[in-house]
Amino acid sequence: MTLRKKWLSGLLLAAFLTLGACSSDETAKDNEKKDTQQEQQSSEQSEGQKDGSSKSGKQPKMPEPDLEGTPDVVAEVNGEKIKKKEFETAYKSQFQQAALQSQMSGQEVDQDKLKKQMVDSLIGQELLIQEANNRDYKATQEKKDKILEDLAKRNKAGSKEEFLAQLEKQGMSKKEVMSQLETQVKVEQLIAAEAGDIEPTEEELKKRYEQIKAQQEKAGGQSKMPSYEKVKPSLKQQMKQEKEAQEAQKLIKSLRKDADVKVHI
Repeated sequence: MTLRKKWLSGLLLAAFLTLGACSSDETAKDNEKKDTQQEQQSSEQSEGQKDGSSKSGKQPKMPEPDLEGTPDVVAEVNGEKIKKKEFETAYKSQFQQAALQSQMSGQEVDQDKLKKQMVDSLIGQELLIQEANNRDYKATQEKKDKILEDLAKRNKAGSKEEFLAQLEKQGMSKKEVMSQLETQVKVEQLIAAEAGDIEPTEEELKKRYEQIKAQQEKAGGQSKMPSYEKVKPSLKQQMKQEKEAQEAQKLIKSLRKDADVKVHI
């Protein structure tokens, strides 16, 4: 069970449970805030160089994840245990991203808040898996192969056979991998059924394009923004994923109301 969840956390959390999943307008505001923080930090660094305070050239020390006292079982979802190892693996990955952001912003990582977000995400993931199994969705070999090929490409493995060989070296058999892929496909079907028609409109796509363009200009980007038509396919994919994430969060909220959830961290 641990191996299944450990690998799925990389797929499901990335696909549907992005921490702090938000609307397009909120995303734009967050990006604008980050741009402002980066500009401020750049200005402060320049001032520091002028007065000689940055002569050492030392970078701020990267914070370490605080996992002391993590219980053997961090949560239970309808009797299914989310164990310490699974939580710590997911937390360390998310903490790395938070630590890099903290270096840019100069703000400390709120680890208590991050732990709560992570355990909530893992609970949500388990609820989605259980609901997908309850609805008896079927996963075709074609769909499983498609995900496997995408993962192989993302990991620069060359082919799905090479990717399977890499996973086998890490202790995961082909049977285990295909079982996880089956669960992944079922969850994707669940989200698709809940989300319905999530194709972004032309108006939504153009609005997002203009937001990104304005952010790049404000940040003083040197490279020219590609044309709308060129970036339209990737924008469409990104916005579809955001809408799927929003629908997943709605479903999780609904499922959690009737679920037996115990949190021990």
